[in-house]
Amino acid sequence: MLGAMLRSSGARLLAGRSAVIRESAVPVPQSLGSRRWQCSKPEGDTPKSEGPSFKIPGHRPTNFEKKILIWGGRFKNESEIPEIVSYEMVDSAKSKVRVKFSVLMMLMTIVGCIAMVISGKQAAKQQESLAKMNLERKARHKEEAEK
Repeated sequence: MLGAMLRSSGARLLAGRSAVIRESAVPVPQSLGSRRWQCSKPEGDTPKSEGPSFKIPGHRPTNFEKKILIWGGRFKNESEIPEIVSYEMVDSAKSKVRVKFSVLMMLMTIVGCIAMVISGKQAAKQQESLAKMNLERKARHKEEAEK
């Protein structure tokens, strides 16, 4: 029963593969044959073309990426930006702009909270509240409905 379970689960085939890797005396199934299971390359490799095998790293920045490079502090104006820039330069500029934008949003949130606290205190001094405003609005609607 154990043998049938091993055959159906493929564990015997797996054991055969590991035996090939370790070059031990464990017999390898005939189904594997001379086929290589790891690091197999196609036999018909084409030779590389002549000429430089390297590529200049980078790409042409879009208009938005140029603005990001300026906002990120990498360049002073758009005329200083080269035609081809590296990916790392664009990524670092994007990170700087992302941090600047998040700090700006945090500051705006804090300023908004302070403004709401100040306006709430002023409304409390003038005896204005949302409950009072809702009662007045409902009374106004009731009068309009009676007319």
